Amino acid sequence: MNKIGLFFGTETGTTRLVAKKLHKKLGEDICDKPLNVNRIAPADMLKYDALILGTPSYGEGNIPGKGASGCFEPNWEEFLAQFDGPPDLSGKRVAFFGLGAQERYPERFCGSLLALYTVFKGWGAEIVGDWPVDGYTFAHSPAALEGRFVGLVIDQRTQSLFTDARIDAWLARIKPLLLEKIEAAG
Repeated sequence: MNKIGLFFGTETGTTRLVAKKLHKKLGEDICDKPLNVNRIAPADMLKYDALILGTPSYGEGNIPGKGASGCFEPNWEEFLAQFDGPPDLSGKRVAFFGLGAQERYPERFCGSLLALYTVFKGWGAEIVGDWPVDGYTFAHSPAALEGRFVGLVIDQRTQSLFTDARIDAWLARIKPLLLEKIEAAG
């Protein structure tokens, strides 16, 4: 596919809101409309070579879904269960964003981001778009590896004033990498 695929899971609508902001800033000419993973099949995602994937954080760092996380709506857990075994994603370039509440859950801030990252990395995807931990206040985040988050982290609850600036800075880093993948595949 010659555009960026943008997919998200959400429970309260906040991850959807951030996905829509990302889409608007990237533009329709290079990024398809964001889609909720509870409304697609794996083939809808697999047709893209460059992906942005977003997740809320629920439970104790689990993949969000009705099972382990107790979500009310189908989410990433249910979407990933649709795959007939692990797909080969070695030709895909993926960037992640995750939502979390650092003051409410300082001991497991944005833990679901690592869970989703681990699945796609294990399937062979090339991961881009890590993000600094500076500017956040938390005790522990599973999503922080070697001093950086594995993707963009947004806290709409306590730091919504920083959301647009963080999105802009992150997109400035990942957009060229995702476009490079699209051009190479096209």
